[in-house]
Formats: sequence, structure tokens, C-alpha cells
Amino acid sequence: WLDVARRDWSDELLAVTRLTRAHMPDLAEGSAPVARLSPDFARRWGMKAPPVVAGGAGDCAASAVGLGAITPGDAFLSLGTSGVVWTTTNRFLPNPALAVHAFCHALPGVWHQMGVMLSAAASLAWAATALGAGAGAGEAELLAPLGDAVDGPSPVAFLPYLSGERTPHNDATVRGLFAGLAADTGRDALVQAVLEGVAFAARDNLAALGQRPESIDLAGGGSRSRLWARICADALGLTVHRIEDGEVGAALGAAHLGRMAATGADPATVCRKPRRLESFSPDPVRADAYTRAWERWRRLYPLAKEFAS
Repeated sequence: WLDVARRDWSDELLAVTRLTRAHMPDLAEGSAPVARLSPDFARRWGMKAPPVVAGGAGDCAASAVGLGAITPGDAFLSLGTSGVVWTTTNRFLPNPALAVHAFCHALPGVWHQMGVMLSAAASLAWAATALGAGAGAGEAELLAPLGDAVDGPSPVAFLPYLSGERTPHNDATVRGLFAGLAADTGRDALVQAVLEGVAFAARDNLAALGQRPESIDLAGGGSRSRLWARICADALGLTVHRIEDGEVGAALGAAHLGRMAATGADPATVCRKPRRLESFSPDPVRADAYTRAWERWRRLYPLAKEFAS
């Protein structure tokens, strides 16, 4: 029933479903104070006084607040178990045909688009187990022989649709695949293909969002890999920044929202961008090769869909 563009309940949808505004809860921005914790729970948790409760945010919007992605044009790529491509926008920009999430941001006057990959770092964890390295430390074992850079795309292609895919396909039944295997294909080529497959999926997401940010911050556990960051830069054709504390964005963002609710502090003062540890610009020759590889990679989805049907 929410009119996302107006950030208000839709009277039209309420009327169609025979509801009124009296049936709906009050709406609040994520940084607004909405209540106080009950005195009973404040005592149970050892608090001197009941604290203010903020409107809050979902996990990705909280991450954006923690990463300082609060201005239209800000963007980040999260390589967690699943993957997220986020862009902050100055208006509601839906694209349901390509499964683009478009919602209000957790702060007033801004919105966001979000593409979701169901298996990002999960693809590397799967590869570690499947290739006998084991999860956890096994990922580092797989990546070590590749070093910090590769000369160009792997001869093998990988679709990271291990659990289906959200953006841009919205397909729960499709499954992943390797293509281009040969008698001399080794483990390194497979591992590189996994990293590239996730990067290509992120490029698919950016295309679905219809956005072209100037650069993109890298967050999540996968951001620890300099190799993956460099591959993302070449595959996306964008400068990619590894950032400090990129794995704690959501918790930090929730704390920021609580602070703003309690103090009325300006978001621009509170939501500062984390320090950039390292930046990777796309190499023109490799980026051109990755664009051609991405175009070939995109042709694999219909094959995977047919095979899974």
C-alpha cells in the first residue's frame, strides 16, 4: 500500500482493498525518533534511562548508511554470501521487469535501486568445497596461486546461479554451470572463472539498474581479495575502491540512525564515507577483453535455464 515515490500510503490502493489510513501504522524515516524503549526493558538491559528508538532500516539500507552512500550517485558492490549492487537515487526508479529493487532510502529525500545476486561469495565457498580445499581457509588456498592480478579473462566461464538468480532474471529454478572446459583445464582457471562470473553478474545488475556511477566501493567479505577487486574493476569498467571496515556497514549504519534519532544530527555529518584502503582502475586492454567475455557469458543463461527446466 505504500506509494514509494511519495513516501506515503496510497489512498487509491487503500480504497481498492477497502482499507483506510486508520488501519495503517504511522510512517517514519529511518533516522526519525519513533518511540522510547519501555522502562521495564531498559532496567532489564542495565540502561540508566529508556533510550530513543529510531525508525531503522533493512540490512542493505543500513549498510548504505554505514558506508556513507547517502547522496544520489553513490554506489557500492557488496560481495557477501549473496551480492548486492546499490545505487542511491534522487527519485523512485523502479524496473520490476528486471527484478530491480527500488525503495525509499533510510534517510529523508533519497531513494535507492538495488540489484541482488543470490550467490556471490557463496560461489567461492562452494568452489572451495567442491575442489577439495574446504570452506573458510580453503578460499584463501584457492586464491593464493592466482596472485593479485590476472592477464585477462579465464578460458572457462561460470554462471553463479547456484541458488537461482534474482536480478535481472528473477528465476528461482535456473542453476549454475561451467562452460569451456578442456582436457588441460586446471583448478586455477576454474577459480578465476568463479570470480569473473560473480563480477559479470554484478555488471548485469548495473545494466538492469540503468546507472553508471563514477566509481564503486567494494564491501563484504569478498572485498578482502585484491584479485577480486581488480577483476571487478576490469569487468565493470569502473574504478573499484576497497574500503576500511567494509564488513560492518549494517551495524554501523544502525548505530548512525540511532544517533541521528536521539540527537537530530545532520546525516552529512554522521554518515561519513569510510577510508579507502586501495583503488583499482580498469586496465583498458583487459577491460576490453572482459567486455567481450561478458557478452559471451550473457549468452549462457538461456542454456542454463533450458537445462534446469
